Amino acid sequence: MANPLERARERAQTLRREIADHDYRYYVLDSPLITDAQYDQLMRELLAIEKQYPELVTPDSPTQRVGGKPREGFVTVAHRTPMLSLANAFGEEELRDFDRRVRAALPGEKVEYVVELKIDGLAVSLWYENGLFVRGATRGDGETGEDITPNLKTIPAIPLRLRENVPALEVRGEVYMTKEAFLNLNEAREEAGEPLFANPRNAAAGSLRQLDPAVTAARKLNIFVYGLGFWEGKDLSEHAASLQWLGKLGLPVNRHFRVFGDMAEVIAYCTRWQQERFDLPYAADGMVIKVNSLDQQARLGATMKSPRWAIAYKFPAEEAKTMVKDIILRVGRTGVLTPTAVLEPVRLAGTTVTKATLHNEDMIKEKDVRVGDTVLVHKAGDIIPEVISVVKEARTGREKVFVWPERCPECGSRVVRPAGEAAVRCPNVACPARLREGLIHFVSRAAMDIMGLGPAILGQLLDKGLVRDPADLYQLCYEDLVNLERMGPKSSQNLLAAIAASKTNPLHRLLFALGIRHVGERAAKILAERFGSMERLSRASFEELVAIPEIGPKIAESVVDFFTTEKNRELIQKLAAAGVNMQEEKAPVQAKPLAGKLFVLTGALSRYTRQQAQELIESLGGRVTSSVSKKTDYVVVGEDPGSKYEKAVALGVPVLREEDFVELIKPFL
Repeated sequence: MANPLERARERAQTLRREIADHDYRYYVLDSPLITDAQYDQLMRELLAIEKQYPELVTPDSPTQRVGGKPREGFVTVAHRTPMLSLANAFGEEELRDFDRRVRAALPGEKVEYVVELKIDGLAVSLWYENGLFVRGATRGDGETGEDITPNLKTIPAIPLRLRENVPALEVRGEVYMTKEAFLNLNEAREEAGEPLFANPRNAAAGSLRQLDPAVTAARKLNIFVYGLGFWEGKDLSEHAASLQWLGKLGLPVNRHFRVFGDMAEVIAYCTRWQQERFDLPYAADGMVIKVNSLDQQARLGATMKSPRWAIAYKFPAEEAKTMVKDIILRVGRTGVLTPTAVLEPVRLAGTTVTKATLHNEDMIKEKDVRVGDTVLVHKAGDIIPEVISVVKEARTGREKVFVWPERCPECGSRVVRPAGEAAVRCPNVACPARLREGLIHFVSRAAMDIMGLGPAILGQLLDKGLVRDPADLYQLCYEDLVNLERMGPKSSQNLLAAIAASKTNPLHRLLFALGIRHVGERAAKILAERFGSMERLSRASFEELVAIPEIGPKIAESVVDFFTTEKNRELIQKLAAAGVNMQEEKAPVQAKPLAGKLFVLTGALSRYTRQQAQELIESLGGRVTSSVSKKTDYVVVGEDPGSKYEKAVALGVPVLREEDFVELIKPFL
């Protein structure tokens, strides 16, 4: 009979295979077999095993997608083959010119084109060795890019191990943010008084270049792979076949690619997507046309900047003129007053637009937007209607300058604008608008996840005086619900069951639900894990909070302010009295053999890639940095170690040759 460790090893291997298969079905096949809750249960079981037996953690385990402390900086890495940029075409005639150039260079040959959506994101390169994801980098200057491997590992769609054991594979992809994730991110930043991202591409790029992978993980990024840089172990002759192969390996390939035999068909497909793209859950700013034959691609070659066998057709920017009928203000859950232009209806990017964001007081002044103005509008990233500029020559003199109110339009409280912020706020925590938006956030999926309790039902509960704060939700009874509009006996029972079930949520969900300023999902988890209970967190000092590596002064100050406010303390007491969980379940802490040890890797290792060695060290509790100092415990050197080795010798830091490093970690593997 197998001992407990062997049973745990077998179960962990089974769970990793199951989770990888579910990731493949969800992100590549778009046909999940299990619910999110069932998937989370598999992950929790695997986490529990790996926490009990740290020696079972592997670099390709799905639990290793986010881990370690923020890094000190990015390392530059060279691409195996250059990542060239594409030449652009802005009209049909330029596509025909491209076709003529290709056919002139391949006289008498049959030419096919693969046409793909051009995803509006950030280009990256992924490197796999023996099926294992070992490195990822930004495009950079095409020759070299920044190593962002830990950040890319946080993207669930990127398999940490391929479904086939390919000896070597370098693929190119586009990291993007869905429209929904982009809107949610900007909404959170707006509520926090932080600068907004202009479009999903900027949001994705900013998220990938975070030194802390945990920040990247919270941004909900995704990826499509679109081509090969280098590969071994597979005979391929066509680009379309390579896309199909990449999909079989478990990599997410956009399914909307097509093969055509002439440019007229290519142009028709591009024209079709010019409008259909607005129905996609992500932004696409054009189409990419590539010669299908890999042999023809090689013979066509490239210029210094761009391949001669591919071109990007850019969709024309959609802009429209309309009139500003009014400027209204919305009060959010943190009290931020957000101005919105009410527009004469105008067709834009596939929808009829009647409103456009004006962001804040400064933007209204900067663009000099007045009620009655004729304005030019577009959709930022094909998502957010936005006023680009005022058509000042169209002014008649009857336009009205918008005067920012001194008092909240919802409750009449005097508004404030904190120093250094663009946001104007209503400070009244009892403001009806803040309460409404706060309740919507409290019951949302990422917070307390109370299914069936949407804005319409919450509005009725507020209007009838049945709910005045989140704790009142737990006092509702069947009679309170059954007589509401769109609520019957069954739906009332289901809602009461959902409210009751939410009481058992872990503490970090409740902390996020409370809407503490600057405390997002990630910060809520860190705080819950660090303090373990609401009572302990409520007594935490600013100094205690700011000492936590990922908790900065802004978050610390906000948390202290929240718990020193009498009204908030009363709310916590009411929630606790209603039976809402106030504890975070703590996993048993297992000592790791390299805990607290600081490593530097330098030179070429033969047994491991640099990334594999780093992952091994981190899985055993150590940390890898890029520079040598007196605090460094070990410098691991391979061939041609360079200046880091010399500095280690000068400082007296212990130096480990690769064989010494292997001996050091062997007992723990």
